Amino acid sequence: MYTVKEIATKLHITEHTVRFYSDQGLIPPVKRDKNNNRIFDDACLNWFIGVKHLRDSGMSIEAIKEYVNLCLEGDQTIKRRYEILKRQKEIAEIDFEEARLRLDYMTKKLDHYQDIINKTIEDDMNMANW
Repeated sequence: MYTVKEIATKLHITEHTVRFYSDQGLIPPVKRDKNNNRIFDDACLNWFIGVKHLRDSGMSIEAIKEYVNLCLEGDQTIKRRYEILKRQKEIAEIDFEEARLRLDYMTKKLDHYQDIINKTIEDDMNMANW
């Protein structure tokens, strides 16, 4: 069993986020110890991992809630769940490509600045020199 703090540490999220996901019904079923503190088993940990990945991919809490509810409904929702994940994957691929383009831009700028630092070219990046 895991505490809120242990889940937060394992997944590199805040304790507030752990409680929020739990309160939003994204982590079924939540159990409580004798002091009424939330405790989580390995199945809950798996839910947290899935929710974290979906959030990190940009999926809204409402869409994740829909996905979780479909999972809980069972096998008759497999096709719908597949479509949800397929759509989110397409969004993640676009985000990934945009991040790659930003990284390429920054790499080229840093290479250019390194050439300026090494005095292989003049400083053409400083607007004061234009």
